Amino acid sequence: MKKGKLKNRTRSQESSAAIEKLYISMRHLFSRGFYKPMGVSGETLRESLLALRPEIYGSIAEEKAELSGLTYVIDRLPIGIEECRFINLTADEGYSKSHFEVIIPSKRRRNCYRIDKDQMNIEVTRGRSEIYDILTHLTFLFIESHKIMNKVVVNDEGKIMREWQLLEEIVLSNKKLSQSEREVTLAHVGNILGRTYDEVSGTYNEFTTDENPDRFFQLIYWLGKLAINEVRENQKREISFTSLLRESIGHHVYGEFWANDIKEVLEKEGLLGRPIHIISANMHSVMNSIYAPIVLKEHIQSKDDIALFEMLSEDKNADLRKKVKIFAAKQGLFYIEDKSGTNINVQVIDTAEIDIDLTTYNIKNSKGEKPVLIVMDYAFGEQAYETMDELLKPYYCNKGKTYHLNVESVSIMGKAGILEGGKGDIMIPSSHIFEGTADNYPFENELKKGDLEGLGVEVFEGAMISVLGTSLQNKDILEFFHDSTWSVIGLEMEGAHYQKAIQAASKIRGNISKDVKVRYAYYASDNPLETGSTLASGGLGTTGVRPTYIITEKILEQIF
Repeated sequence: MKKGKLKNRTRSQESSAAIEKLYISMRHLFSRGFYKPMGVSGETLRESLLALRPEIYGSIAEEKAELSGLTYVIDRLPIGIEECRFINLTADEGYSKSHFEVIIPSKRRRNCYRIDKDQMNIEVTRGRSEIYDILTHLTFLFIESHKIMNKVVVNDEGKIMREWQLLEEIVLSNKKLSQSEREVTLAHVGNILGRTYDEVSGTYNEFTTDENPDRFFQLIYWLGKLAINEVRENQKREISFTSLLRESIGHHVYGEFWANDIKEVLEKEGLLGRPIHIISANMHSVMNSIYAPIVLKEHIQSKDDIALFEMLSEDKNADLRKKVKIFAAKQGLFYIEDKSGTNINVQVIDTAEIDIDLTTYNIKNSKGEKPVLIVMDYAFGEQAYETMDELLKPYYCNKGKTYHLNVESVSIMGKAGILEGGKGDIMIPSSHIFEGTADNYPFENELKKGDLEGLGVEVFEGAMISVLGTSLQNKDILEFFHDSTWSVIGLEMEGAHYQKAIQAASKIRGNISKDVKVRYAYYASDNPLETGSTLASGGLGTTGVRPTYIITEKILEQIF
């Protein structure tokens, strides 16, 4: 074997071992109930993350601070968490009924509560994947905080660098800064972080809000301050898991409530016996694809529906989106806002209430009883198994009857990382491989590469890997999966979990027909093999509109 290939293989094996250690360590710490992330108990987690060096965490293993990764992580954690020594992961334990103000991170739908100046509670209702997501982000955050501490404390006597003293004075006094004072502080912070003025200035702007323009300074100060307190005063930060959370994980508590809410609506509207098509997507693309061309036909130019959908996605067109929603509610769409804690909202669409001739679709496959569409918002990792497993179970209604849902198809549309191509391209999987195991799920995908070609986006077909978390993307492992005979084209978090539930329900348990059709398609949110194209580089913007609606329309064409 060539030396270069052996070296690459060794790196991918080391990374694979690091992921396995992370996975086992997080489950162990969860079972234990608490740990100190920068103490002995968190050592394996820290060492594994540093050995793995996920692309999203950039320069985590270097002395200089990682700014893009910091922005990504803070967007997914509650505001103020950097000030808290004690972080409690809880189940839904009634805090919403208390005086505590709910804090929802800008890029993650999870309820968090600041209990006091030292404690933050984070509600976990989406299963183990959410715990892995939170723990890896916190581990990254605490590693970065100790980088700041190591830079700030300049000798064994504990002397603090001058720049830190100036930053402390500004943050603790809550001083309103002039532009020149702000630029001086940015220069000091750049020295503390080992980053250029240009880099810290750009990151400062990422954190600036109208209410709190200097949030970046506060973030850096409190990260460093708590790390200094850990080392100098032995005030260790601690992460704990409540007993109710540990008891509820893995028992489908939230998924069962969620599925029953949907089935109750089906029963109430007399839809239980009708052909059902489940679609995992966002809360706008299916609704807009069916109803928007009817309501907003005067806005369609040159028969280009995609231009209409791009217009609807713009912030300034909230009134048009509202118009579509109001019309849809009168034409067979029932919106089920989640009250279970899964954070998965649902739309039920009774197509018998729609004049299909007014839409862009033709009825071919559904000429008998008109189909019912259940559109469920995105699940998160392992939560996909919990929710789909519960949804496909028979419904035991109040009248003593048992209904097996007549599920004719399950369609999964989502965002994924791509390993060839770029943002906005489409992936059609032929199988899902579960990372860290030999588990693999081949299936017959009703969507084919040819169905989506020639529509303005690149289309790739092949195996996809279901990863433990987007934050654990690692270039060495991904290159191995892409370059070896696995021939993986992309990575996502839910596919294997969905397919596991569908196969169990159709092939083993007999909950739904064994002939159920499945459709999977993903559009690329990032390419973790390209520097500057990872998830930390930013969102898709309008680039995601075309692939989203191309996939949605092909799913609906096949259903109708």
